[in-house]
Amino acid sequence: MAARVEIDEDNETNKGSMWVLDQKLDQPMDEEAGRLRNMYREKKFSSLLLLRFAFQSLGVVYGDLGTSPLYVFYNTFPHGIDDPEDIIGALSLIIYSLTLIPLLKYVFIVCRANDSGQGGTFALYSLLCRHAKVITIPNQHRTDEELTTYSRSTFHEKSFAAKTKRWLEHQTFRKNALLMLVLVGTCMVIGDGILTPAISASGGIKVDHPHMSNGVVVLVAVVILVGLFSLQHYGTDRVGWLFAPIVLLWFLLIGGIGMLNIWKYDSSVLKAFSPVYIYRYFRRGGRDGWTSLGGIMLSITGTEALFADLAHFPVSAIQIAFTVVVFPCLLLAYSGQAAYLMNHQDHVVDAFYRSIPDSIYWPVFIVATAAAIVASQATISATFSIIKQALALGCFPRVKVVHTSKKFLGQIYIPDINWILMILCIAVTAGFKNQSQIGNAYGTAVVIVMLATTLLMTLIMILVWRCHWILVLIFTALSLVVECTYFSAVLFKVDQGGWVPLVIAAAFLVIMYVWHYGTVKRYEFEMHSKVSMAWILGLGPSLGLVRVPGIGLVYTELASGVPHIFSHFITNLPAIHSVVVFVCVKYLPVYTVPEEERFLVKRIGPKNFHMFRCVARYGYKDLHKKDENFEKKLFDSLFLFVRLEAMMEGCSDSDEYSLYGQQTLQSTDGLLNNNGNSTSSNQDLTMSSVDSIVPVKSPLHVNSTVMSSSQMSSHTETDELEFLNSCRDAGVVHILGNTVVRASRGSKFYKKIAIDYIYAFLRKICRENSVIFNVPHESLLNVGQIFYV
Repeated sequence: MAARVEIDEDNETNKGSMWVLDQKLDQPMDEEAGRLRNMYREKKFSSLLLLRFAFQSLGVVYGDLGTSPLYVFYNTFPHGIDDPEDIIGALSLIIYSLTLIPLLKYVFIVCRANDSGQGGTFALYSLLCRHAKVITIPNQHRTDEELTTYSRSTFHEKSFAAKTKRWLEHQTFRKNALLMLVLVGTCMVIGDGILTPAISASGGIKVDHPHMSNGVVVLVAVVILVGLFSLQHYGTDRVGWLFAPIVLLWFLLIGGIGMLNIWKYDSSVLKAFSPVYIYRYFRRGGRDGWTSLGGIMLSITGTEALFADLAHFPVSAIQIAFTVVVFPCLLLAYSGQAAYLMNHQDHVVDAFYRSIPDSIYWPVFIVATAAAIVASQATISATFSIIKQALALGCFPRVKVVHTSKKFLGQIYIPDINWILMILCIAVTAGFKNQSQIGNAYGTAVVIVMLATTLLMTLIMILVWRCHWILVLIFTALSLVVECTYFSAVLFKVDQGGWVPLVIAAAFLVIMYVWHYGTVKRYEFEMHSKVSMAWILGLGPSLGLVRVPGIGLVYTELASGVPHIFSHFITNLPAIHSVVVFVCVKYLPVYTVPEEERFLVKRIGPKNFHMFRCVARYGYKDLHKKDENFEKKLFDSLFLFVRLEAMMEGCSDSDEYSLYGQQTLQSTDGLLNNNGNSTSSNQDLTMSSVDSIVPVKSPLHVNSTVMSSSQMSSHTETDELEFLNSCRDAGVVHILGNTVVRASRGSKFYKKIAIDYIYAFLRKICRENSVIFNVPHESLLNVGQIFYV
């Protein structure tokens, strides 16, 4: 085993030098880090598995986009068709909308901006947070950037990317504005998750049965919605297998019928591929032609869910499904309907069903009804994904998240959100009783999500991809021209139902922003009120209390320093455990943290204080509660830290030092097997100590003293390990802060409403920390305190 000791001169967070120990067996650390990085960044799927995912994605991702032909022409021409040329113009708009937005923008550009397979607005935000210091919760540490999944890059000082980065980081207002943009996009996707099932269920039934009364339509739609949401707990994998055959059959049918209608009725509709007919359409239609874009907009609804659903399937699977099946079938379906309408302009209300050949009418009718029911699966799955990401980044109250697949961890189910979506869907369906009004509302939500994605993608292209500013300008300009055109059209329909997604999004925006605001304020209070090291040292090794046998795990949100909860605890109780470990579980703006890099262990104070800190780091794809051996892994990390610390004792002249050890499986097992009461662990562990205060030697003697100092300290090391084991056998107690956050007396009224009422209510109804951390009740101790922010 080769050992290397280096001085880290770039550390700005700690005074003095920092020592780094790399322990290696077979290969250089750079090569190993590269191997791990590639392994976690790019999952390689076999061709068969890729085709399977592509097949499943049809049922989960593309149901909404695929059923749009049922009602697009009706919503585009609600008052009938005046001129056959309008049909060509509308078809041309549909063709170029499908080409520019879903195909070029999302499938080939935006999907490339995924965060290691994770999609949605929060995935874009996490990418930006790693390339610029724009995250609003200041709990990051420089060691977080050393993760193999972090992938942060440097900029040339005078480059356009560096200037943009400095501009973003310069003011807190810009960071908050970026967060607000992300939250608005997220809330609109949630609005989609509510409106899509409503329009798919009620709209599909109404088109199937145009003479059915509204009351019966609503009743049938409610039954369908209850059944649809009841299936969600089976998970994306099973739902995908159930729905995918229906949607695949649907695409093949509408594509085939479209080809038949083009040949049978009017093949001249293919001239709609010329954009000249778009200009003629607007010139001829005036304001009515402009507002009809609200109906055209429905042809690309479901596109925004396509990106958010990346967490459920690999990017390549979604691209294959769209380019091979979805896109060509949709073009044929719309062209076929247009060809039929050229000869039957009075059939615009139910053009799709009228254009079906009589011999296959009933099979197509049954498949269409089934496809309309499953169309909303895309936005439901997307809603689960983005809420999980928001939850991890501190922007949503704690809710239960269930991983429904062992093969693909992105497939999740959130029970609370599922039933809230169902209730809101039923309310929208029953409240509107009009499919056209729901369509107006739906278009508003979709176009705002697309605008938010465009603005975020502009920053991604500058800061992450380092694209030339001309390419960035072309992408942004083209996207904004198309999307702002649609946005201006849907504004005309705000009073006709378009206000609904705005109200829904505003409600979720208030919830998410207030939760994030309260989380930031609570963290800032803890940072300002943390206990000074001088106060801890003044208490002495016993901390001025009776040290009883056992280990106390004090949970805190602070990744550095001693939290206020500890001083509150020892002030009110006369005893504390012999060993105290401050445990911080924090989420980073990365999709996952590898198991071998999850824990950071530090010592607080001199050795005879027996105080440590353990930071457990997770990505937004990880789920802490699934870490069933969390306590065991924590203690394994602690024991290994003590051994590594003993090896390095006497190797630095600084008051603060760090042990950053990365071993292969053999070296880790070797260290842990030497401890009689600790089992071997098949993982690499990353250690760091910043708060230790120990006597040290000159760095010039490091190479000659590493092994000798290790031998000299072996006796002390064994004593401490035995002491830790005996304390562990005596019992482990989990100490959690039961914190009440209140607005200070001098606060303004809106802050009091946000903190004292909304935030307090959300904390009451969200999951308890003890449930999130999977703490057994018999070893739980809650410490109450009030924070005034």
